[in-house]
Amino acid sequence: MPNDASGTPMTVTLLGTGTSTGVPVIGCDCVVCRSDDPRDTRTRCSCYIEVEDLGLLIDTGPDFREQALREGLERIDAVCYTHHHFDHIVGLDDLRPFFFRNRAPLPCYADPKTASVLRRNYDYIFGEDRYPGAPRVTLHDVDAPFRIHSRYGEAASVRVIPLELYHGDLMVYGYRVGRFAYLTDVSHIPEATFEQLDDLDVLVLDALRPESHPTHFSFDEAVAMAQQIGARQTYFIHMTHNVRHADADASLPADIHLAHDGLTVCVDG
Repeated sequence: MPNDASGTPMTVTLLGTGTSTGVPVIGCDCVVCRSDDPRDTRTRCSCYIEVEDLGLLIDTGPDFREQALREGLERIDAVCYTHHHFDHIVGLDDLRPFFFRNRAPLPCYADPKTASVLRRNYDYIFGEDRYPGAPRVTLHDVDAPFRIHSRYGEAASVRVIPLELYHGDLMVYGYRVGRFAYLTDVSHIPEATFEQLDDLDVLVLDALRPESHPTHFSFDEAVAMAQQIGARQTYFIHMTHNVRHADADASLPADIHLAHDGLTVCVDG
């Protein structure tokens, strides 16, 4: 039987922590967009999880190539998609270099609606008349826990739990791996999902800005959700240019922090 790597410590790198425009925003001269604090520069949200030798990517946004180069990513064993919005999928084609030295297909996992959008928008990758130079990815509709295996021949594997969330009226996925959960683009967490968020070491949670928004948690809402979930540490992501890192982080409870691009945290097994 393969080793279940979800029982071992993992390293999580937040590749991007910004909202759909990124920060700085094009053409804006607000104090955050002009900030010289590198934590106020936010690329679009994406996350990389290392468990033993396995590398799991969550979302491929428009900044994925830049993020992968910045963090020196060399290995991806699977991609999990949260939903089909542009800022979470459009970097899909930038997976191609991960096949230059390893031609094994790379599985991508998504809810059925997101998978349908990916198949339609990327016909040259997923269609019958596939472009020869396209990334060799396979797409899997998932609605229950699944297991990711190595593309490189090792025996390790990791169990991933998709978590049903709501981004306004749109059902989206968060993901749980071991004692880590990643919940981006969320304004409502169903009760059944709360039951899957117990005993977390690290929670990454959407917190758009101090003001309310119809499809994202505000800071106050995110703090309330984080305290209800009760992870040892919570990190906020998907912030707009309304949020100055130093000021916002200082205002949060001791066990809640504002994330920033490139933040790496270790998670207990």
